[in-house]
Amino acid sequence: MHVGIDASNLRQGGGVTHLSRLLSSAEPGKSGIDKISVWACRATAALLPARPWLEICSPAWVESGLVGRTLSQQRRLPRELLDKGCDVLFSPGGTLPANVPIPTVTMSQNMLPFEPREAARFGVLTAMWLKMQMLRQSQGRSFKRADGVIFLTQYAMDTVHRALGSLSGRQALVPHGIERRFLYNPRPQRSRADCNFEAPFRFLYVSIAMPYKHQIAVAHAVSNLRNRGMPVEIQFVGAPWGSYGRRLRMELDKLDVAGNFLHWSDELPFEQLHEVYLKADAFVFASSCENLPNIMIEAMAAGLPIASSSLGPMPEVLGDAGVYFSPDDIASIACALEQLMNDPALRARMAELAFAKASEYSWEKCADDTFHFLAETVRARVSQ
Repeated sequence: MHVGIDASNLRQGGGVTHLSRLLSSAEPGKSGIDKISVWACRATAALLPARPWLEICSPAWVESGLVGRTLSQQRRLPRELLDKGCDVLFSPGGTLPANVPIPTVTMSQNMLPFEPREAARFGVLTAMWLKMQMLRQSQGRSFKRADGVIFLTQYAMDTVHRALGSLSGRQALVPHGIERRFLYNPRPQRSRADCNFEAPFRFLYVSIAMPYKHQIAVAHAVSNLRNRGMPVEIQFVGAPWGSYGRRLRMELDKLDVAGNFLHWSDELPFEQLHEVYLKADAFVFASSCENLPNIMIEAMAAGLPIASSSLGPMPEVLGDAGVYFSPDDIASIACALEQLMNDPALRARMAELAFAKASEYSWEKCADDTFHFLAETVRARVSQ
């Protein structure tokens, strides 16, 4: 069996990471797959592993601009799939060509197009809001006509079903994996008495600064605790996005003029990110819109106690291994952070539970389940 993968629109971020780790961990022969061809730009191709069964296709159209690339994906890719002898097209980016002569499988990795309230946080009629409306249409059509759709969480599957109605194709839950370098056994917990303003309790929040990530609300919550005399600080790590990044910078400067307890580092290389978790006492994850909270799973793997948003799939993933808050409510956030600070026994118990849950996420299992689903989807189509 020959699998074609459309990665023509994967340029950076989580989509490229997923594809790279998926192929690095894959043993496609176990599913009866003997060849995989990936359509990808040269920059993405450079991040993919060298495997005897893997072929990289980088025709000129893959390097063109968005409009030209999108048109060519619709018109040229189906012909190229046939020319290569592919038996199935896998599109992890979520959008399929309109007419594909072979079975198709796509993947849901972005919840913003299907949660209007969250998309509206960028401002109605803004460029980002309009982009999400377009993605809702293109991905919605793809999900409905695909022979198979892969979801990362039950929450994502349920949300897409509410937005689109029933899907005719096969469906599977296949969460991403976690790299082993993030795994650290939970460390001894500091007591509140061990913390002071020279050695404060250190929270960490890793995520791009966007409206639905709620870093500004978290900063206000930490500032409120500090104003009440609690020895606490937080490190934000993540690239700024547009106007929200500028607002966050202004709020941090206003709340902490001297820069003593609200710190912000720009985005770090993914290869170095695991080192940041070792410097924290606890982790904050305040997102209100996720498909699968990969960053939170990294913090779970790092053995950190976690205060998490109660929205989206976070309760599904974290379960009883964290304390929860409403990300729109500063007082709720502050209460959850204070609860973690004041109770080292609670932190220890939750860190152990979170670490055990994170250990279940494996790129090897993700790869096995993904390629098994692709192969079974082809067989189901052929048997019809």
